Amino acid sequence: MTLHLKQGKGGKWHFGQRSELLQWGYMSKTSAPRFHVLVPCAGTGSRAGTAIPKQYQVVAGQTMVMHTLQTLSRVAQLSSGWVILSPEDPFNWPSVAWPAHFRRVHCGGTNRAQSVFNGLSAMRQSGLFDHDWVLVHDAARCLITPSAVEQLIETCREDLVGGLLALPLPDTLKLQTIDAQGARVASTVPREDKWLAQTPQMFRLGALHEALAQAAKNGFEGITDESSAMERQGFSPRLVPGSAQNLKITYPADFAFAEAVLKGQT
Repeated sequence: MTLHLKQGKGGKWHFGQRSELLQWGYMSKTSAPRFHVLVPCAGTGSRAGTAIPKQYQVVAGQTMVMHTLQTLSRVAQLSSGWVILSPEDPFNWPSVAWPAHFRRVHCGGTNRAQSVFNGLSAMRQSGLFDHDWVLVHDAARCLITPSAVEQLIETCREDLVGGLLALPLPDTLKLQTIDAQGARVASTVPREDKWLAQTPQMFRLGALHEALAQAAKNGFEGITDESSAMERQGFSPRLVPGSAQNLKITYPADFAFAEAVLKGQT
């Protein structure tokens, strides 16, 4: 199913106080929240150094994004999937392997945050409830497993705010300084209490939409993921331990790793 969304005027749902967060508990009891996944897929993948957007690169026999979507479609708790594409998306999407409860929406923006915000708007306009949970996942994290998504859902479904998969920082972290010869170490940053954010990131539909609506007023400046938008509103999302395998395929060398892992699963 493919939808073309045009943003229109409408009532704005306001959110941001802890008292409003507490209302979700009551709403969940009177109208059971469902779980949905949103996959922003409008990026160009420039850092990957490929001629086409990296999500459309073939890895282990099919495009990276199809690996991602097929894995997500096997998560039993997910009621629907939303793939957010650019209005000019050129990809010839397959019909045979396409998950029946997923849809494509041509409402992507100029950056990830804008695409997610537009996608959330489309979800709300379709009739999904503000207290439903939305899991936002990177198209380029094609090594995600159903069990990891299920673990996130089960850990955060009763949480007041929501949360994200993340990995405790395993390596020593350095700050740099630049001189005439290039980069040098300025100092060592203690790695204790440092985590690498991954996806999916799971929040209430209405809450995340409002957090991104506030960020849109400043052009989404500083919003690098959904958690950062929620943090800006004063909330502390839960950190759920993930896996080092759930990396975001970004650089050319990552493709070979993904190929080996995916072929090993067959």
